[in-house]
Amino acid sequence: MTTLTQPASNTLSLNYILRPRSNRLAPNRVTVKCVYAFEPSSLGIGSNRADWQSSCAILSSKVVSEEKPSSSSNSAGNNGSAADNIAAVNGHKTAVTDLDLVPVNGIADSSKPLPPKPLTISDLSPAPMHGSQLRVAYQGVPGAYSEAAAGKAYPNCEAIPCDQFEVAFQAVELWIADRAVLPVENSLGGSIHRNYDLLLRHRLHIVGEVQLPVHHCLLALPGVRKEYLSRVISHPQALAQCEHTLTKLGLNVAREAVDDTAGAAEFVAVNRLRDTAAIASARAAELYGLQVLADGIQDDPSNVTRFVMLAREPIIPRTDRPFKTSIVFAHDKGTSVLFKVLSAFAFRNISLTKIESRPHRNRPIRLVDDANVGTAKHFEYLFYVDFEASMAEVRAQNALAEVQEFTSFLRVLGSYPMDMTPWTPSSRGN
Repeated sequence: MTTLTQPASNTLSLNYILRPRSNRLAPNRVTVKCVYAFEPSSLGIGSNRADWQSSCAILSSKVVSEEKPSSSSNSAGNNGSAADNIAAVNGHKTAVTDLDLVPVNGIADSSKPLPPKPLTISDLSPAPMHGSQLRVAYQGVPGAYSEAAAGKAYPNCEAIPCDQFEVAFQAVELWIADRAVLPVENSLGGSIHRNYDLLLRHRLHIVGEVQLPVHHCLLALPGVRKEYLSRVISHPQALAQCEHTLTKLGLNVAREAVDDTAGAAEFVAVNRLRDTAAIASARAAELYGLQVLADGIQDDPSNVTRFVMLAREPIIPRTDRPFKTSIVFAHDKGTSVLFKVLSAFAFRNISLTKIESRPHRNRPIRLVDDANVGTAKHFEYLFYVDFEASMAEVRAQNALAEVQEFTSFLRVLGSYPMDMTPWTPSSRGN
């Protein structure tokens, strides 16, 4: 490795370092790269302008030294002369010996540790979309319906259980998980308001949805009969979805709510509670060693829970398949503007699949002064709307542009493919 130094009379010193280019040029070719540094000088610009322009031209040129190949190693060692090594500088061929190359000490045999290897594009590439090697966060413990939804949304994924909904959001934000699959509504129990509030609080994007039929089972320890039960525990919505069936089974038991269905099954199994049953899935019975006392105890066989898939970055909307878009907005003039907002979708033949209102946390109450009737208090709301259109469609873009004229706040939560998977109602067992 060698370097070139200009005469000391110039105010600019140029160091040329000869480095072989690996994997790009043949072994008999090397690349010369420039390293320059300014030296202080008291001279004026006048006579040095030409030198400066010449130096810049040299720095911007591509200097490539070509070693003339030889037929054998012996002839290369004997006949290899400086005249055979020609360098191209600014388009002119110059002998390498004319460059006055000298060795650079301390570069080849450096005792310092090598710097860290830089990241490559493969290190920054996104995870595969088909679910392989994806880490997906869900709320609950193994055996929960959310785990089944994560497996349906991303087959072969690594499911990460979280004890709370907000922990699942934070797991994605902190790169502990790649995706999160969380429920937002049930066909019987309605919306899960907690997750709607978290969608607004966090900056994750909806990238898909999955609808999962719910099949509830009454689980207990092996050998326990229904007549011995004194209480049933499960998630509040699961208890509400099985209320009439539990009465028909003749169970005069207390109903207690816990965080999730699979957690209820785990609680019964770990504590060996022979007077307590849990409402959970059949998979939870297999995981925790419980028996199924009654299968399919949901009041309505058409019991479906809708889950959304969350990611740090949105997906690119398309028009080659059905898409759904979720937005949230607020306005300052009360609910009277809601009609105008909805008309923006109706005039463009855009179907709404859901509308949900939530109290505005920053301004829960709005005061209206009227000299005749006094001061009136109105609640301020945020509105969540899902509509069947992709943000890649012009009609959806125009609709949101019109909605923005009537709202004080508008945010697109995501534009994502609709779940078109066919499903059949759950069959009720005895």
